[in-house]
Amino acid sequence: MTTAKIDLFTDKQVELSRFARSLSHPARIAIVGLLQESEKMSCSEIVEALPLAQATVSQHLKALRESGLVSGESCGTQVCYSLVPDQIRDFCSEFRKMLGQ
Repeated sequence: MTTAKIDLFTDKQVELSRFARSLSHPARIAIVGLLQESEKMSCSEIVEALPLAQATVSQHLKALRESGLVSGESCGTQVCYSLVPDQIRDFCSEFRKMLGQ
């Protein structure tokens, strides 16, 4: 039986890489910045603030949700998104530890 290359790394390394990947696009960084400033925004509000199509913003929000960085909750007929600060703090803390700082 062969070993998948990802199995050669620790669970923490894999988790950190997935989290970092979720931030690997400038649109996602922009969305995180918007949510940091506004605390909670609907997809349509995010679309209005960025030069991107609604479908594109939705895809980026999905990636951020899957990483646990962003959460969504119903706000009437829309979904409102907000940051999950504990996830961000944990990632930053683990990343600093990995760098020996």
